[in-house]
Amino acid sequence: MVGLLAASCSTFSFRECVTAMPYALEHDGFAIATGIVPESQRLVLLAALGNPDGAGSRGLLAVPEVRAFARCEAMMSLVAAYLGQDAQPVRAIFFDKSVTSNWLVPWHQDLTIAVASKVEVPGFGPWSVKNGIPHVQPPTALLAQMIAVRLHLDDCDASNGALRVIPGSHQGGRLEPDQISAARAASEEVVCEAAAGDALLMRPLLLHASSKSVTDRRRRILHIEYCSGRLPEGLAWHDAA
Repeated sequence: MVGLLAASCSTFSFRECVTAMPYALEHDGFAIATGIVPESQRLVLLAALGNPDGAGSRGLLAVPEVRAFARCEAMMSLVAAYLGQDAQPVRAIFFDKSVTSNWLVPWHQDLTIAVASKVEVPGFGPWSVKNGIPHVQPPTALLAQMIAVRLHLDDCDASNGALRVIPGSHQGGRLEPDQISAARAASEEVVCEAAAGDALLMRPLLLHASSKSVTDRRRRILHIEYCSGRLPEGLAWHDAA
């Protein structure tokens, strides 16, 4: 089943899908690629991910089906177009928003990475722990070498908590709370509606948020992060494939 998933994935031209979208990754900080994963492949991933306890699960590059998808030819070609040939998957998270596990996310940037253990390195900090996994804020230069690919496993719109973004906000670097408020006031948000099988590509520093679902439809997202940068000696990715 893993081999079938990877082989199917390799038949898609992600770059063509992305460049045809009205938003551009480098200028706007995000792009939506449609029809990325066929139904058969989507069902393989859903079966592998199962039903998590609560909002979702982490450390998913250890799951063979997820690892095969993250490293398949089409996905690697997609991120290489923006990050170069040295890009590698470094984290995978499953989000499952439903009537039994519903939440909102305020406006923020993705500022942390998951590492194997806490090692004090200049330029890295502060530290935190999520689900027992050490997380640290790296230098902005490393975040600039990262892309997240959010694969939609269900149809997603404003009613079930689609991601909301502020185009171009990633260009301001790491933002303080007052700068986030100013960016929100100065720009209109975009609701990233997508069908099952579509993918949202985004830069970590893009301001984004999501509302609670107001429907009984699930919103399942497989979030995979890629990085072309290398961690300094002493630090290692927690979830690299």
